[in-house]
This record gives sequence, structure tokens and C-alpha cells, in this order.
Amino acid sequence: MKPYILNLAIILCMLLLSVSNLIAQNKSKMYGNTPDRLFPYNNFEKAYKYHFIDPIQFSGAGREKLPPKDLKEVRIGFLGPLEGSAIVSLGKQMLQGTMLAIEEANKKGGYKGLPYKLMVHNDAGLWGAAANEVVKMDDEKVWAFLGSIDDIVSHVALRAALKLEIPMVCTGNPDPTYTETNIPWTLRVISDDRQSGYAIGAYIFEKMKHKRVAVMRNSGRYGRVGVGEFYGIAKRMGHPIRIEERFDTGETDFKMQLESIKQLTPEAILIWGNAKESALIIKQIRSMGLKQPIYCSDRIVSKEFLEIAGPFAEGIVSTSPYNPEANNPKLKEFQINYFKRFKQQPDAFSAHAYDGMKILIEAINKGGLNRVLIRDYLLDLKTFQNYQGITGKIVFDATWNDIGDIWLAKVKNGKFTFILNDANENVGTKIKGAKN
Repeated sequence: MKPYILNLAIILCMLLLSVSNLIAQNKSKMYGNTPDRLFPYNNFEKAYKYHFIDPIQFSGAGREKLPPKDLKEVRIGFLGPLEGSAIVSLGKQMLQGTMLAIEEANKKGGYKGLPYKLMVHNDAGLWGAAANEVVKMDDEKVWAFLGSIDDIVSHVALRAALKLEIPMVCTGNPDPTYTETNIPWTLRVISDDRQSGYAIGAYIFEKMKHKRVAVMRNSGRYGRVGVGEFYGIAKRMGHPIRIEERFDTGETDFKMQLESIKQLTPEAILIWGNAKESALIIKQIRSMGLKQPIYCSDRIVSKEFLEIAGPFAEGIVSTSPYNPEANNPKLKEFQINYFKRFKQQPDAFSAHAYDGMKILIEAINKGGLNRVLIRDYLLDLKTFQNYQGITGKIVFDATWNDIGDIWLAKVKNGKFTFILNDANENVGTKIKGAKN
């Protein structure tokens, strides 16, 4: 063999080995914590290249800017649904969790003696309105902001944050495509619908052995994207969805959709929507004599759902982005302080907002009053990897997407009980403490 051909062969072998090693090294941080058996086409052929295993870097200017003088307060923005939205109750909880974190930081001296001040902005679920609110926050000279829950609002706000170079911490939007934008100005401190889909899919198809599943989902982006993830998982598990029916936010009569589902006699029904509509659908399912097991998305984990569904909630299983009953001293202290301050129990949105704001405040304290340096500290995966929050261990993948623990929530005796789910292993045998 000629020397140059031999050298070329050696180089090619080294390249293939390095690619193989890279994939092996990055397997633990694969996007969305995706199990091998649920990876698209993984049963047929391994991908020659994996996306989202290395974080995008920001190499722009701005780190040289000096902090302003004569400041009297350090402003942090908030963007959430506080009026004019069907999820105002979730937005108010998110705001209250944020406020508690700010108040605690100020009791400890704020930023070098300067108090933090929260600049509150409402999102109305409209495309243009979200960008306008971020522009207002830029005019207010915020150093970073937290928000939101609505999928569309979060996407638009992120693009405005990129343009204006304002760090953004998302603590409520579960849309997987939010971090797929690979915009290096945000991180998400709550699990997404991709991971929820893995968890509920594994429970439905592997633990409970259902094969024929019908879906009822919200007609908006929350339902469309969330169920879209579940569709792919169902196919890869060998059980394509039999029927999908849709409903609008605010709808109260679902008989037409449920009659279509009834005719197909599915073994189980999955509902992907907000707490109110999900509870009403369950009541109508039972009033029609349908006895199939019912599963739901994580927005049902609320007092509102239990009150509306009443005894029909018994036995319902959903996912949950954290366990409010965890034996975590920090969580218990937060719950006591939250109730004293706001006279209500915190939910997932308040708890994740609290964790997100604590992370953001730490980034400001360490990065200083410079947006790019705050961004650098916030998005350095080594800084907050395995961060211990009140919601549990927070782990980020290479898109700054929280891939911490997912829980299953089951209504028992009128209350939610929580089961840790491990969707990365053989889920049928790894759902800890699960019972039929």
C-alpha cells in the first residue's frame, strides 16, 4: 500500500474513533434526556451525527462595559399571564414565587447593598404584545428577566431578548421547541413536554400495558406540541394513537368528541389541556358510562382540578415536574414561608419560578451588572449543573433545558400522590413504588 493511502486510512480510522468517543461521552447529556429506545429511528440505524450535544457559544461584544454609577436599585423583569388569559392563576403563582425569592435576596443585602426591584409585565398570549413588553423592560434597564408560561409568548420574548441582549430565565413554558432555537440567552428551569411524554408514555404502554389509546387535546399550541411529542413516542413503542379529538380553551360541552372516541372503544384516554377543561371532560366521560383509565398532562396537578372533577378525579394519573411532598428541608421551608406570605399553597409554577429567580440572582451577584457577563455565568453549564433547588436536583442538557426528575401524580383519596419515574431505563420495571 502506498504511504499516502496508508496515512489517509489511519486518519479516517482516528476520525471515526473520535466521533464514536464523542457520542459516548455526550450520551449522558443527550438532548431532552432521550432514552436510546425512544430515539427516532434508533431501532433501525444509528444516526451518524447527533444534534444538541454541544452548547452554542456567544462571542459577541459587551463584556467590556462597565456597570453604571449612582444606581439606587437593581432591576429584574418579570413576564407572565396576570390578566386577560385562561392561565392567570398559574401566572400569579409564578409571580408570587418570584417575589418571595426577590424578598429573601433583599433581606440578605440585595446586590452589594442595593435592593433588587421586580419590574412586572403582563403577557396576554399575543404574538406582538410579548415583544413590546420586552422592549419596555429594556427601557426600564432591567439586567435580566423571568418568564413565561404561554408557548407563543415565550418564543417571541426570547427573540426580543436575543435582539436586545437581555438574559431570560424560563420557568413555565414546556414547549420542547423553545430550547431547540439554540439561542444562547436563555435557560429553562422546568421540564419540557418531551420528557413528560416519555414518562406518561412509558407508564401507559409499558407499565399499564395499554395498546389502544385515544387522545383529547387542547386545540392551541400547548395541546398540539405536547401531544405531538406523545404521538412520536407512541409510534416508537409500537402503539400508534387511534383517534385524536380537540377542544378549545373555555369549551364546556365535549359530547361530540367523546361520542367519536366511544365508538372506537379505546383501552385508555389521554387528555392534554388546562385543569378546568380536563376536569370537565373527565366528568363527561364518566357520565357517558365510559370506564377506561384516564391520563392527563401535568397542568391538572392543581387545587382547581380536584375541586371541579370532585370524586371523578380518583385514580387519574398525570405527570408532574416536581414532587411537593419530597423530603427536602429547603422545599418545606419554602412552603411554610410561601403560605405565610400569600395565604395559599405553592404549585409547580411558583416553585420553579422561585428556583429560577434564585439562579438568576446568583448569576447577577457573580457576573456583576453587565448583561453579557450575567449571561456568561447563567449559561455556563458547569456553574449550575446538578443545582439543588427546592424542586429537586436541576440538571441542564446542552440546550440549557432542565432534564431533572419527572414525577407521576396519581389522585388517591382526593389528593395527589407522587411517584418518581425513570424514563431513561427499562421503565416498566423502574417506576419506583408504582402500583396499578
